[in-house]
Amino acid sequence: MEESESLGELANGRGHVISSRATAVGLLAILLWSLMVALVRIVTDAFGATLGTAMVYTTGVVLLMIFHRPAPLKAYPKRYLLVGGALFVFYETAISLSIGLASTATQSVEVSLVNYLWPTMMVLLAAALAKPRGQGENQDNGERKGDHGSERATKHAVWRVLPGAIVATCGVVLSVGGNSGLDWQVAAANIASNPLPYLLAFAGALAWAVYAVITPALSAGQDGTSVFFPCVAVVLWVIHFASGEGLPAAMPQVGSWLAVPAAAAVIAGGYACWGYGILHGSLSKLAVASYATPLLSVAASALLLGLSLSVPFWCGAVLVVAGSLLNWRANRG
Repeated sequence: MEESESLGELANGRGHVISSRATAVGLLAILLWSLMVALVRIVTDAFGATLGTAMVYTTGVVLLMIFHRPAPLKAYPKRYLLVGGALFVFYETAISLSIGLASTATQSVEVSLVNYLWPTMMVLLAAALAKPRGQGENQDNGERKGDHGSERATKHAVWRVLPGAIVATCGVVLSVGGNSGLDWQVAAANIASNPLPYLLAFAGALAWAVYAVITPALSAGQDGTSVFFPCVAVVLWVIHFASGEGLPAAMPQVGSWLAVPAAAAVIAGGYACWGYGILHGSLSKLAVASYATPLLSVAASALLLGLSLSVPFWCGAVLVVAGSLLNWRANRG
């Protein structure tokens, strides 16, 4: 056991000693994921949206089989494999294709911010589905709580997290609206010019929010990332061949080829590091740090893609983070 481990600190009653090394590994996942948008965009610019993403996830499967092999299938609950697997595959397919299908590199960063609405959606969904404390108690004595009280508690939970949702949504509108500021019409017109990437990102964010809320109860403590990843690769190859996109017109440069394993490493490596971090590290620290991912992703994309993003765009990214943090605090309360 490492000397840096805090021997007295337990993770929310999970029954294991929190390792500072594991927390650092979890934080590494956040840094890795922040590079995803830029690297996937570089790959898809060179190889095409469908072929590029298929290549990235196929390489990711190879990396996971080497460094993060899955448990035998019988170790996973069937409902987790079916429901969780479907949501995971849809999310990864949707977000990767949304980045590749964006008409410009700047639009791919806008799309990524739409995807980062998932923490807000997750908190809203969790609040809507949460059972009031004490519900179901004293049922043996005939003191069953009425439906009215349950509905009031649910509405209160939703209203409590609604301000954060509004702030995060305004952040997306501000970013998508460009230099027009918080103009919903300009944002809508920008989306209408190429709606598919935005729709995929939004649907993916919703799918991931559902995944985050329901899979803890289905997974029996198992991490199915290495099982689900091959399915993502297969789906992307099917989409590629069905689309008839074909091969690139010109041979991609060496840098584009190197971006394929790099993108695969940050996606697959991010999941591996995150899984280890939340199992053995400080979940509360990782949760707070994860809300910095949108800003880190925007900064990394601006640097790697050579983008000059406007001040309103950066303000929008900050609002997305602020809204997510407001939701997190409201949920803790």
